[in-house]
Amino acid sequence: MSKNKRKICIVVNSRANYGRIKSVLKAVNEHPNLELQLILGASAILERYGNIENIVKKDGFKPIANINNVIDGDTPSTMAKSTGLGILELSSILEIIKPDIALTVADRYETIATAIAASYMNIVVAHTQGGEITGSIDENVRHAVTKLSHIHLVATDRAKQFLVKMGENDKSIYLTGCPAIDLLKDIEKASLKDSLYKYKGVGSKINIEKPYAIVMQHPVTTEYKNAASQISETIKAVNDVSENGMQIIWLWPNVDAGSDIVAKTIRIYINNNNPQNISFYKNFSPEDYAVILNNSKCIIGNSSSGLREGAYLGVPCVNIGSRQRGRERAKNVIDVDYNSDLIKDAIKYQVAHGKYDRSHLVGDGKAGLKIAKILAKADLNINKTINYIK
Repeated sequence: MSKNKRKICIVVNSRANYGRIKSVLKAVNEHPNLELQLILGASAILERYGNIENIVKKDGFKPIANINNVIDGDTPSTMAKSTGLGILELSSILEIIKPDIALTVADRYETIATAIAASYMNIVVAHTQGGEITGSIDENVRHAVTKLSHIHLVATDRAKQFLVKMGENDKSIYLTGCPAIDLLKDIEKASLKDSLYKYKGVGSKINIEKPYAIVMQHPVTTEYKNAASQISETIKAVNDVSENGMQIIWLWPNVDAGSDIVAKTIRIYINNNNPQNISFYKNFSPEDYAVILNNSKCIIGNSSSGLREGAYLGVPCVNIGSRQRGRERAKNVIDVDYNSDLIKDAIKYQVAHGKYDRSHLVGDGKAGLKIAKILAKADLNINKTINYIK
């Protein structure tokens, strides 16, 4: 290993997180002047959320450490405690591996744990997807991480302008696009059968010769006490369209506060109704998920995937509730409240009429390579001040 290589530490904390950053992992791993230090943690290594360690290793990456930092439970206090545990675990590892740059992704509590640990240890922090607006605790975390970060890798021009207005030096802000889009460039060549049938879902088997929609709804951390009623409205709507023949691929929620309530409500629905035309899955690999999304009639729920990957692919999206409030949208999105009738009507419209051009709103599929080049050459100055722009 060349002593001149910059060491880039990247922490992967969830299945979605892995999809968002995989192209960067690949580009860093292949760059002649960079050394990848990959750490897996949080829900990425928990079986009930679809442990992705085998997927990561199959893709050719070699994690140097795993950290167990998820406190069991689904309340705001356990999220806060998990953040603290993440700081403790990561600081010990960072002290050993001594990276030049710690790259942290988006807006989750694991993200801020990485930023806090690295910044206190005088390690340059790089951050993807800063400057975006979504509401809930995610937005607070994202902006806090921005203030802890030295290198900003943003997805859109609006996000870049917001960071400048937040007092960040425009010379430290790079418009790269979202790395998640990189995985979508060549999926037309992939087989839907090969992408879906290798996974064992719970419920009805999906017939790929017939239409299907995807459901992915997570709890909203600032509304976690309403998680049961919110997911119940989605269940009612999805149950109706499935009984009328639409197949459904449903992905389990993430680890945020309220996830146990959401999962429990879904399980009660399954046990009491034995729904037909619905199959439930823990996770897919990023590439397989991209193929499955591309071939779907609609994506339903509150995942940013509908607004990001869905926009790039032109897949109709029914976005429910407040979780993505304020995020930039392409024309593929219909926003609805937590109301089963509104959700059902939006699904029916999108399935029947939703034909959208592909959008490059959040990138052109080259973000990973751009980010690797930036990380190889960026100034490693840990001193920063607010830049007031007049």
